[in-house]
Amino acid sequence: MANKKVLIFEGGWDGHEPQLVSARFARIMEANGCEVTISHTLEVLSEKERLMEYDLIVPCWTMGQINPEYTRSIMEAVALGTGLAGCHGGMNDAFRNDTDWQFMTGAQWVSHPGCDGIHYRVNICRGSSPITEGLEDFDVCSEQYYLHIDPAIEVLATTRFPVYEGCHTTNKPVDMPVAYTKFWGKGRIFYSSLGHHDDVFDKYPTAETLMERGMLWACRR
Repeated sequence: MANKKVLIFEGGWDGHEPQLVSARFARIMEANGCEVTISHTLEVLSEKERLMEYDLIVPCWTMGQINPEYTRSIMEAVALGTGLAGCHGGMNDAFRNDTDWQFMTGAQWVSHPGCDGIHYRVNICRGSSPITEGLEDFDVCSEQYYLHIDPAIEVLATTRFPVYEGCHTTNKPVDMPVAYTKFWGKGRIFYSSLGHHDDVFDKYPTAETLMERGMLWACRR
């Protein structure tokens, strides 16, 4: 991964600790020989030509609004080969009103029944990808994300719903994606729903391994 250039843009809702998470991802990618730039504003997305200089873009930006021109710029850069990778609400609860963003990223958060502190199991889909090679199922105490998903995604890990009581429990049990990959044009996309707070990656090392491998996989080839 030497000489790879990574852009991380962080901000939005502070509850997801975007500064801590982006700093962690920067350390991970720098340890893999990448040159990392962290932006604290969305203006960095304004120029497609500039975005195309990066091999990977990592959003850490929950909720908020994005200029549609910025969305088009990042969509075009990814379509031409720039990778995209993110976690939790920092990617799949960013820009809730932007359906183009959701189309590209592959899913949108819609609920976390019971909120934080839910005990659930992450089931690795063995053989699904080099990203999951050698990883075992593990238990988590955090938010359990219910997503509306693109059926084109390749699922790497799942979690079983329901765990917490609610109106959704009258439906049959479902296996919800926790981690997945997809393509957007020539670009590779990776997502993991783990990462409500930065310390999730300390408590559950497999969650950090998934992110590291996913980011490296998504980097431009």
